[in-house]
Amino acid sequence: MEFSAQDLLDQLLAAPHRHTKDAPRDGRGLYGLVDHLGHLRYIGSTKSLGQSLYSRIHAKHRTGSEHLSHYFSTMYNTGRMWRQRLDPATQADGGIAKKLRNTFIARHCRAVWVVLPDSADIVGLEAEVIRIAPAEATAWNARKTAVYDEPVDLVDETIRHLGWGDREKAALERQRQCLNAASGRMPVAQTALAAVSGQGPNVLRFPQGPFRFVALDVETANNDRGSICQIGVACVRPDNTIVTWKAHVDPQVQEWRFTYLHGISAKTVAGAPLFAEVMKVLRGALAGLTVYQHSGFDCSAITAACQKARLSSPDWAWRDSVQVARKAWPELEGNGGHGLANLKTVLSLSFDHHDAGEDARAAAQVVLLAEQVGQVIPVSAPPKMAVPAPVRAAVISAPTIAAAPAVAQARAGALVLGEVELTQGNIDNSHIYLRGFFDRFPADAIGGSNKGAIAPRQVAVDYGGGAPTMTDLDGSKKFFRDRSLARAFFARHDARVGDFAVVEQLGLYHYRVSLRRS
Repeated sequence: MEFSAQDLLDQLLAAPHRHTKDAPRDGRGLYGLVDHLGHLRYIGSTKSLGQSLYSRIHAKHRTGSEHLSHYFSTMYNTGRMWRQRLDPATQADGGIAKKLRNTFIARHCRAVWVVLPDSADIVGLEAEVIRIAPAEATAWNARKTAVYDEPVDLVDETIRHLGWGDREKAALERQRQCLNAASGRMPVAQTALAAVSGQGPNVLRFPQGPFRFVALDVETANNDRGSICQIGVACVRPDNTIVTWKAHVDPQVQEWRFTYLHGISAKTVAGAPLFAEVMKVLRGALAGLTVYQHSGFDCSAITAACQKARLSSPDWAWRDSVQVARKAWPELEGNGGHGLANLKTVLSLSFDHHDAGEDARAAAQVVLLAEQVGQVIPVSAPPKMAVPAPVRAAVISAPTIAAAPAVAQARAGALVLGEVELTQGNIDNSHIYLRGFFDRFPADAIGGSNKGAIAPRQVAVDYGGGAPTMTDLDGSKKFFRDRSLARAFFARHDARVGDFAVVEQLGLYHYRVSLRRS
């Protein structure tokens, strides 16, 4: 099988950014490392037969010793995450710093990969891909970039996640001071950042677009909406990957009523920029973009903080993701509601509530999921897909099934893509083959043969038993990759060999599966 370096590079650049722990344990190939700002910075490969993508990315680059060919460890050997491996005097504190760094990378950095067969010339393909890759995508290769300055807000969040107390925090502070003593007060990367961004060393550089839309969240110190102590922005790229920016803000208040919720206190924001400094970054960065908030609180808080700082309020195009969620999942009204806490459970979202960056990312995910179930007009059009021609469905009198009615005809607004006669293999293995009409699904939702090759887009599949499941399609086996709800679907309907699974399209990236008795 021939592989094109350009095709492989395109796949790496378009691949969804995944947690390092999700890298395939039994696959080899090419991979890329993505920094905490969401930028691809390093391209590598599994060079030996015994090395998997998981062992190379998650076990080596993330947890390996700094100063070797372990690039996550090397690039984030900074600030409170710094250690000097061979220094016995700081070995105990260094061990704590290394654990912090390992956890930081797992939580805030990402990776991409393309699985290749062992027969491929993986090392040769790696060299070709690196040769033609954009310079910024290989900025870490051959150590062409200085070590990062510490992302203070994200490190603070990681420490809270670990639940560390005064002992560990004191050890980390000693490590930071050791680094400063060895290299001077300001690391090289911070000086470069201030010069490039023009934002000063206290405000984290905002990610580079283009973005389809953003979601914004704030945390406040007390009941005064202008007492903003943290701002988070989740930026959604054209391929629907999300990069998150956040910053602590010094609200200059005495009352800290909500520290118990978000963990932010006067000590946390000591030395943080004032709201006016942060707005210098955000005002221009968000100009012309749709800005989602989850409820109207965040817009009113920004307005109140602007008034306190004697600034004009930004004329951003605000939208409310709560309203989006209400249209997409009306059944939640009176059944837990549409707040982030309930949506986290219902939609299987993963985030830490009451962290501005995490909550902003969750709001962005809500909008993306609502787009996929066809209940919100995308801010910019997603990739075009072939819309199947309507299929006239026969009207069949279906028998009543105990758990739920069987569906035997296309319902209003739905397009029947096809019917699949169930085999014992389908029922035993919880899948429905879509081979007869697979070309009617959008190409950007079709992935490879394993979880390491998931497609950049997902579709919503409604099996009639609650919230839809989000999945891509396995392009090799030609079925929906996530089979968890198919198993429940077969059990709920007491599916039998010879019954038919009816697959309908309800909207863009939204499908429904129902059962027709044979």
